[in-house]
Amino acid sequence: MTSDRDIYRTAKLIIDRHGDEAGLYAAGRADQLLEAGDIAGATVWRRIVAAIEELGRARRPDEPVN
Repeated sequence: MTSDRDIYRTAKLIIDRHGDEAGLYAAGRADQLLEAGDIAGATVWRRIVAAIEELGRARRPDEPVN
């Protein structure tokens, strides 16, 4: 199983490489793997999509960083 740390590290790399299109890139990769029958790979990429969304969302004023 892929650790959360690896998921967020990968998400950050994809954001750095693809900018505002990072979520679309990751979702497309998940779809490709799903179509190829790689359920485990698609699941990892869906987790990356969620991490990209989390990293990109604005924090509430009262929300701690960690």
